[in-house]
Amino acid sequence: MMNAHALGILEFPRMLAHVAGRANSGPGAAAVRTLAPRRDREWIEAEHARVGAMRALVASELGWPTEPIPELGEPLRRLRIEGLTWTALELLQGATLIRSSRRVRDALRDPRRPRITVAYLQAYLDQLIDLRPLEDAIGRAISDDGTVRDDASPALRRVRRELRQAEGELVRLLEREMAKLESHHQVSDLSVTMRNGRWVMPMRREARGYVGGIVHDSSGTGATIFVEPPAAVEFGNRVRELEIEELREVERVLRELTEQLHPYHDQLIAAFHALVALDALYARARYAIEASCAPLTFCAPAEGLAIVDGRHPLLLSRGTPVVPFDLTLFEQERTLLVSGPNTGGKTVLLKAIGLLSALAQSGIPVPVGATSRLPVFDDVFADVGDEQSIEASLSTFSAHLKNLAEILRSATPESLVLIDELGSGTDPAEGAALGGSILETLTRRSATTIATTHLGQLKLLATEVEGVVNASLQFDAVQLAPTYRLLKGIPGRSYGLSIARRLQLPEDIIVRAEERLPHGERDLAVLLSDVEAREGALGVREQVMDREQEKLRARLATVTDRELKVREREREAEKSARQEARKYLLDARGQVERAIAEIRAKAGEQAEALEESARAARRAVEEAAAAQGLAVEAVQQRAAREKVRTQVREAVDVATPRPGTPQKAQQPLAEGDRVLVGTLDNKSGQVLSVRGKEARVVVGSLTVTVPLSTLTRSSAPPPPAVKVTYAGSIPEADPLREVDVRGLRVDEVDDQVLQALDAAVRSDMRELRIIHGKGTGALRSRVGEMLKKDTRVAGFRLGAWNEGGAGVTVAELT
Repeated sequence: MMNAHALGILEFPRMLAHVAGRANSGPGAAAVRTLAPRRDREWIEAEHARVGAMRALVASELGWPTEPIPELGEPLRRLRIEGLTWTALELLQGATLIRSSRRVRDALRDPRRPRITVAYLQAYLDQLIDLRPLEDAIGRAISDDGTVRDDASPALRRVRRELRQAEGELVRLLEREMAKLESHHQVSDLSVTMRNGRWVMPMRREARGYVGGIVHDSSGTGATIFVEPPAAVEFGNRVRELEIEELREVERVLRELTEQLHPYHDQLIAAFHALVALDALYARARYAIEASCAPLTFCAPAEGLAIVDGRHPLLLSRGTPVVPFDLTLFEQERTLLVSGPNTGGKTVLLKAIGLLSALAQSGIPVPVGATSRLPVFDDVFADVGDEQSIEASLSTFSAHLKNLAEILRSATPESLVLIDELGSGTDPAEGAALGGSILETLTRRSATTIATTHLGQLKLLATEVEGVVNASLQFDAVQLAPTYRLLKGIPGRSYGLSIARRLQLPEDIIVRAEERLPHGERDLAVLLSDVEAREGALGVREQVMDREQEKLRARLATVTDRELKVREREREAEKSARQEARKYLLDARGQVERAIAEIRAKAGEQAEALEESARAARRAVEEAAAAQGLAVEAVQQRAAREKVRTQVREAVDVATPRPGTPQKAQQPLAEGDRVLVGTLDNKSGQVLSVRGKEARVVVGSLTVTVPLSTLTRSSAPPPPAVKVTYAGSIPEADPLREVDVRGLRVDEVDDQVLQALDAAVRSDMRELRIIHGKGTGALRSRVGEMLKKDTRVAGFRLGAWNEGGAGVTVAELT
């Protein structure tokens, strides 16, 4: 358990109550309120993973089944006792527990839910049970209002029927007895009623001597009495006997149902705890969604911390506007000293950092941005606020010293120390000396320390002690109002005299006060004022540069878009020209065939020589057509490569930060990351392995070892595999004798079949098998139409039984 005093100062219990309000049940909310910071990093990371899985389920289309969880902790513990009987209400709650367990179990086993997400909750899923027969048995025996139904047993049904009949007869008897009374003995505004478990009739006290019987009660004034007359006593006894018999049968039914549950008491307890744990995860997941909490990375305190877009959880819960802050402490930076004027937000910053750490180590998401990294501390110590005590005779300064003494005794290198207004409450010189000594001790101990101060002397500590770094919360010097923006590396000013001047204190008093300031503090104030002015000017200049860069980027994007469109038009024109040329060549092939046929008819004995010339002519035309086809494909490949280069350039623009943009904490490079290699003109590559400060990177077909500092993470996708094409005539060692067009659309068949015919003709093949499948016959019809029009095809037929039958067309070539 961490330091309870510090958790109280940070208002940790209040934050737990806020998160618990998101639970769906009382037991789930109670489970959230019992959470406490833990030091086990493995548990912390696993718990955040479980919350993340629950968050994904809650945000999914299926949502999360918010089933009721009854308050059954104590009854479940008593269920272990042999012979114990649950009440009807407890049995009804037990049925609710079983039903909720079954429904949540079914929801998690829904095949539509991602198994990788559900796997994080598998331990709870394994504890959920499905006892439908017991659930139904309890539902049949006990109604929703917690009473045992008449149909719970035949005996109970009979007893209650007889009881209703006996009560009806008794009431009618009493009404007749009331009617026999003299009018001045009757009570007109009352009727037959029940007193002390017996049915009675009201009457005036004076009628007691005339009626007799047993008086069971009287009115407040004593004027009216409630009497059971002698004639009704026997009927009342019968009613009482039936009531006792009913009670015994009800107890028997409850005992029987409890005995059916008893063998499952361990499973019921496990299911109850699983449902409570899931509800606690549900509450945290809802909070994470509402507060826009990003996933965290955890580390050791020696590795520093990085909070991006951090917000104070309690301020956020109130719905008030919250200014986020960014804070990074590197490994060698152990102490952050925050200075600045009052109401600037220093104490809020201090508490925010402590509360974020405590919540995160309790398994609760915290309102920070992506890439945030928090250490796992072994304890949190805080000296914040005025803790003076009249009873303990402690002044404010003494109370601070008491807390600081405890911190110095207990803080370790793994601890987080928060100190507000260090050195205040006593003489400034002595306070600064004591505060400097305390900070130096904690810094040399390597404890992560964040302190606030107004003392100018302490601001110089960063120049004297390694590991101490200054920071301030920005203050608008013109409006004299805080901006709550954290500036690391720059100490803050108090602005006390500036505020006094703004509040119109006499000018001569302010001037004399300025003269009384020590020269060192006066010079430091001037220097800080100059730094703030320069920082403000730089901020304005950065904004102007950012706007100009955005304009340049927009212009560059427009020019690039126009250039790409021009290139695309050029490629389309070239592709069309190539396709037209190929078409003309194929037409010329037909004319050549016809001319050869005419000459062959007249050639006679020169037919053999003519045939060889014809083959040469065919081959020349086919090669020219194939060359045009390859040229079209080359145009398409150039377009693909140009598209990849454009994507890489865009990815580099995204990955490369603009000048003046603050760098966020990034994950170290790891195996498989895409990077740009600075030593190779920012060529894109992939990390094979990382060793110390060097990495092995593959760039294309080259593997190099380069320093990590020369690599830049790239979000560009890996370049697609580019098919290599060759221009010209390539000898085919093993020409294909068939082409398979199954799975293609009708409009995609033409190119495949034409290329196959080209290759078959160049190889002097006599047949080509075209596999199109049987299917609807659309592909077969299209293949037939193409073969009819192609002059290179002497004829075609469907395949024989051993060639594929109607699923294959065999083309016979000339």
